[in-house]
Amino acid sequence: MEKTVVTLILVTVLSSFHSWAKFTVVTELSPPNQTWVNDQVAGVSTELVKAILNTAALEGEFYMYPWARALDTAKDKSNTLIYSMAKTPQRETSFHWIGPVALFQLGFVTNQSPRKVQIETLEDAKQYRLAVQRDDVAAQVLHKLGFEFIETADIQQSYRLLAANKVDLVVDDPRYISAMAQAMNLPDNHFRYLLDIEPLSIKGYLAASLATDPELVARLRAAYQKLIDTPLYRKALFE
Repeated sequence: MEKTVVTLILVTVLSSFHSWAKFTVVTELSPPNQTWVNDQVAGVSTELVKAILNTAALEGEFYMYPWARALDTAKDKSNTLIYSMAKTPQRETSFHWIGPVALFQLGFVTNQSPRKVQIETLEDAKQYRLAVQRDDVAAQVLHKLGFEFIETADIQQSYRLLAANKVDLVVDDPRYISAMAQAMNLPDNHFRYLLDIEPLSIKGYLAASLATDPELVARLRAAYQKLIDTPLYRKALFE
């Protein structure tokens, strides 16, 4: 009888722990998917991640870091989530993958004026100064394609260099460049999109650190599946 009582107490404690487990959730600034509003992480992908946690009856504390720091944090800490991250062969075995929370068609972006940058092919772009975020999938792909570039801590720093005419090109999704201009207190049309980079049509995933409890990973994946047919999911992935 005493053994049964102890077992029941242990099961209750473990169940309570799993119900109230709190995640560290890290991301980078990438409007409108991940934004910083009223001292909080916001944005459409953030709302989807919050919905996944809520559906799984889990809590998360959100932090916005430069991408390289976010990546290092998610690799090393237990019960840690990161988004929106490309699922590359190099990363595939380093995380538990929950599901896509963003969709990107990346390409080259420059300033609206002066109109000195004209490109029609990837080879044309190699003559210009380029800024790319450190440890970003764009850096990996462009390096393989033979590009040289300046590495920055995050996309906002890349855009600052572009706005100051210290580089000629950055890499972003055309749907998001006006939101970035607004975030920098610039006119909506300050930047212009030039050319798709075909290998950079990618999904941005929510992923968990390998040290995360497998039961919690399963709950997150189940919660994700429940949200696939919702307006919030469609807004994050397709609008």
